[in-house]
Amino acid sequence: MKGKIIISAVSLILVVGVAIGIVVSVHNNNADPEVQTQQRSVRTICQNTDDQKLCHDTLSSVKGVDAADPKAYIATAVKAASDSVIKAFNMSDRLTTEYGNKDHGIKMALDDCKDLLQSAMQSLDLSTTLVRDNNIQGVHNQIPDFRNWLGAVISYQQACMEGFDNDKDGEKQIKEQLHTESMDHVQRITAITLDIVTSMTKILEQFNLKLDLKPASRRLLSEDVDNEGYPSWFSASDRKLLSGLQRRGWRSRVKPNVVVAKDGSGQFKSVEAAIASYPKGFKGRYVIYVKAGVYNEYITVPKSAANILMYGDGPTKTIITGRKNFADGVKTMQTATFANQAPGFIAKAITFENTAGPNGHQAVALRNQGDQSAFVGCHILGYQDTLYVQTNRQFYRNCVISGTIDFIFGTSPTLIQHSIIVVRKPNDNQFNTVTADGTPTKNMPTGIVIQDCEIVPEAALFPVRFKIKSYLGRPWKEYSRTVVMESTLGDFIHPEGWFPWAGSFALDTLYYAEHANTGPGANTAGRIKWKGYRGVISRAEATQFTAGEFLKAGPRSGLDWIKALHVPHYLGFKH
Repeated sequence: MKGKIIISAVSLILVVGVAIGIVVSVHNNNADPEVQTQQRSVRTICQNTDDQKLCHDTLSSVKGVDAADPKAYIATAVKAASDSVIKAFNMSDRLTTEYGNKDHGIKMALDDCKDLLQSAMQSLDLSTTLVRDNNIQGVHNQIPDFRNWLGAVISYQQACMEGFDNDKDGEKQIKEQLHTESMDHVQRITAITLDIVTSMTKILEQFNLKLDLKPASRRLLSEDVDNEGYPSWFSASDRKLLSGLQRRGWRSRVKPNVVVAKDGSGQFKSVEAAIASYPKGFKGRYVIYVKAGVYNEYITVPKSAANILMYGDGPTKTIITGRKNFADGVKTMQTATFANQAPGFIAKAITFENTAGPNGHQAVALRNQGDQSAFVGCHILGYQDTLYVQTNRQFYRNCVISGTIDFIFGTSPTLIQHSIIVVRKPNDNQFNTVTADGTPTKNMPTGIVIQDCEIVPEAALFPVRFKIKSYLGRPWKEYSRTVVMESTLGDFIHPEGWFPWAGSFALDTLYYAEHANTGPGANTAGRIKWKGYRGVISRAEATQFTAGEFLKAGPRSGLDWIKALHVPHYLGFKH
């Protein structure tokens, strides 16, 4: 009898369970319209993301807002990315306290991480403000800025991870802990946010929103640029100053805020002291004139010192030099002779160099993370890792850039135009690679573009130029993107053109291309056959890598901010 009662009870439970299941199923099929709208919205927004599960899990948390408002989901994604960066910063800070006094290498790497994560937070603050203070049309109009800021977050995260030495057990352990517990999530959540922003036009069309989806650039040229080619938000004094840089004898007409001179004839004897003089809360263009001399110092332009114009007496006369290097135990990021963190920075007629030589291994002459920055008529000289184009939009014109291994590297939208790229003689057991782009995810707006440049060997390399192999680049990360166009390539460029990083890594996912190049090194008949190598691309495809497209910004920055600098340039093709 007891057994039968148990069986009946079990049967009753099963029946009730089935009934509940049916009720739940019916309820789900007839869910609240708001819930159904939210589910539809999430599916639409997440459809083009690489990690759809993470996207759905993140956006399904949206509560108390209009479920049909795409802006609410974008804001949620940005907040999730911000939260992940804050968590990573706090973890880096805690690990510094625990391990910083025990291992100098770990402390250097963690200190760099904290600085980089603070920069990432600033990029996300800009993203948050953009979404908060604009309607969806306004957000859409600033997609170029939005994508740049999100791409910078991933670049900062990546630079943090690269600072740890995998050959040292202690550093490797800390790196793995950071990666597993926080940094991996920073990249993943920021990447899906970037995927969403990149697909925003299609997403808004599917939301049936009545928006002006014409490219902002077409409006900008008529609305936000004055008849001299300056964006309307430039002050009259700034326009006059930048226009003056174009005229012969411009130095006599430019009035600097401060002068640096080794002989004491200026306010300061060091460049570092002049930059430290930048007034708190300063508005406008702060002009620093660095007189002829060799300045042996290590300089960082802080994030707060926006819109500095620093000019010298010519790259053979005004020289900022150093020799910090990885072989001496310095982290790559900290080897830089000159580092710029500030937006709107312009340098003209100065040399930045690292003299560590090929035995120093990684030895950076210039590290730049300043958005909408420009270097004009400068020499950037070194060997391995000479120019670290770390993050944000950068433009180089009329420069000389020299080095050996990966000597133009980083994870930023960088365009080098009408410059001379000098490949130097490395050690006998080494080879040369001009570029090493570090784009790790497909929708980042990053890459290195070389346009209308001459790529030549230095005199010391010339006699052995066929013995020591030289390539246009190699893929540092999975989606490495590099384009060489309208340039003259010397005969020393290896017929294969491009070199692998390690085995088959990134060969299918990278984007390497050439367009309208000349010279004996431009013959592509012997080029590598990787899936990611696009070969010689058409003019139509190459258009996306011209300055007007590749470095464009949103309405308040001016699509052609380069034009506003009044330095020689082309926003399109040379010819």
